Amino acid sequence: MDQELINDILDFQKNEITEHFVYKKLAEKDKKNGEVLNRIAGDEYKHYLFWKNLSGKDVNPDERKIRKYLFISKIFGITFAIKMMENGEWAAQEAYSKFKGKIEGIESIIDDEIKHEKALIEMIKEEKIEYVGSMVLGLNDALVELTGALAGLSFALQNTRLIGVVGLITGLAAAMSMASSEYLSKKSEKFDRPGKAAGYTGLAYLLTVILLILPYFILNTYYFALAGTLIFGLFAILLFTFFVSVVKEMSFKRLFLEMALLSFGIAGISFMIGVIIRTFFGVDI
Repeated sequence: MDQELINDILDFQKNEITEHFVYKKLAEKDKKNGEVLNRIAGDEYKHYLFWKNLSGKDVNPDERKIRKYLFISKIFGITFAIKMMENGEWAAQEAYSKFKGKIEGIESIIDDEIKHEKALIEMIKEEKIEYVGSMVLGLNDALVELTGALAGLSFALQNTRLIGVVGLITGLAAAMSMASSEYLSKKSEKFDRPGKAAGYTGLAYLLTVILLILPYFILNTYYFALAGTLIFGLFAILLFTFFVSVVKEMSFKRLFLEMALLSFGIAGISFMIGVIIRTFFGVDI
């Protein structure tokens, strides 16, 4: 084998042994999914041995990568960390395919990477992933409703502290209303745990409310406060759509544009309504 091929094989080895240890450590932390995670870790180790047999060398795992994915799993959950890691394997699978017909047994490695591990990953059960739909509902409604309300209130009232207080009261009431609606909706669908679904919806709504009204309690100019709200809203959309696109394997671009256009479109319409109401009713605060 030429040196370039050997270097590729050593890179594959390092990747497989690194992911083996990621799965092993995740299995230690998550007893509920421990069996599935250990099975995937076993697959990764078999792949490592396959490449070791060709290179004749031992390779150490990438400790930095292990720490990175363990940290991500603590913040965003195991499913998100694993799917992010596995998304990076598409490049490895393409690299493997270059060796079809050149290295005996490479086809079974590719088959494992694409089919078997994907099937095992789908078996992982994580509570927050089960309630992604409820979180999307809470976040999306809060973004659409509150950005619109704050935009309208900004021009109608033109007092940042007053807008913030009104927005907070509106947001708290809406969060409880959304949670109640989700509870009744899930209960009518005979969902196993409607209370938890309602909790996730209400919590996502409430956190979004706090994020959106924060600029009105920090800044004194309502234009700047509204700009801050729109920036925070955009950040929330960006973060959440990235999370959903990874765990649900959906198009990030489509989700992001859909949520951003809805939220900012309604905010623009509401701002114009605020202008009309202030002018028509002669509001002066």
